[in-house]
Amino acid sequence: MILLCGIPTETPLALVAASLRRLGMPHVWFNQRQFADMDLWFALSNGQVTGTLSLDGRAYRLQDFRGVYTRLMDDRALPELRNEPDDSPKSRHSRALHDSLMQWCEVAPARVVNRAGPMGSNSSKPYQTQLIREHGFAIPETLITNDPDLVREFKSRHGQLIYKSISGIRSVVQTLDDDSLARLNYIRWCPTQFQEFIPGRNVRVHTVGTTVFATSVVSNVTDYRYAHLQTDGETELSPTELPDELVDRCVKLSAALGLAFAGIDLKVTPDNRVYCLEVNPSPAFSYYESNTGQPIADAVAHYMAGR
Repeated sequence: MILLCGIPTETPLALVAASLRRLGMPHVWFNQRQFADMDLWFALSNGQVTGTLSLDGRAYRLQDFRGVYTRLMDDRALPELRNEPDDSPKSRHSRALHDSLMQWCEVAPARVVNRAGPMGSNSSKPYQTQLIREHGFAIPETLITNDPDLVREFKSRHGQLIYKSISGIRSVVQTLDDDSLARLNYIRWCPTQFQEFIPGRNVRVHTVGTTVFATSVVSNVTDYRYAHLQTDGETELSPTELPDELVDRCVKLSAALGLAFAGIDLKVTPDNRVYCLEVNPSPAFSYYESNTGQPIADAVAHYMAGR
């Protein structure tokens, strides 16, 4: 039995559910929007985890789940809680239920994609960058500061720069152009990460256990994920092969970070030097699968099923 956690209409979850159906693998939904009708308890004793998840009028033994895929939104943002005070019985039940689920995922013997602890490395981009470098990847020279003068000096040494958030919250990577320089004083209230611009080809690598899918990305915008928001933005995705040594490094990096499923962003320069920009612990892989046909959802389903 597989447990899918999140909103069923969210595309990555829906794709994995479809793969599980094709595999004939039974699965149930922890649908966050139905939290009011769910309960979960578990106990840890002598190294054994037992418990029960009650939903849809049925009780499921937690020890019967062999795989778990979590793509949870912040439950406080659920439409069902929009007008609820934080201390209302409904809000407290939702928070306790989600807390219990995440705590169980940390200790469950099932294949969890991914546990919250390892995903924490993404909460601090500077911290994650140090882990990436320790595993043999080149990283762009980086400045994190709220001092505009240091940014100007950094730019004089490196020329073209990009900037982005230092947190795990998704942000749009942008070029430090003349308009951005004119607003540079705003960083005094918000430390920001600046990096030297690395020319070359973007490559997104998805690792699922030891299975690897590499996608070459050619785009005329700084952050290809948002090319559709720009009138002249164009992006082309295609499957690509990586050298065995690089495949091995990506698998080992994901394993070292404790991630069963990861999205690794690489930049390959014209002289074939490989930089690692970051590792996404909850990749929205559907964008890549829909554009390339790579069976990433099938790989996630196979992994959770232990196949």
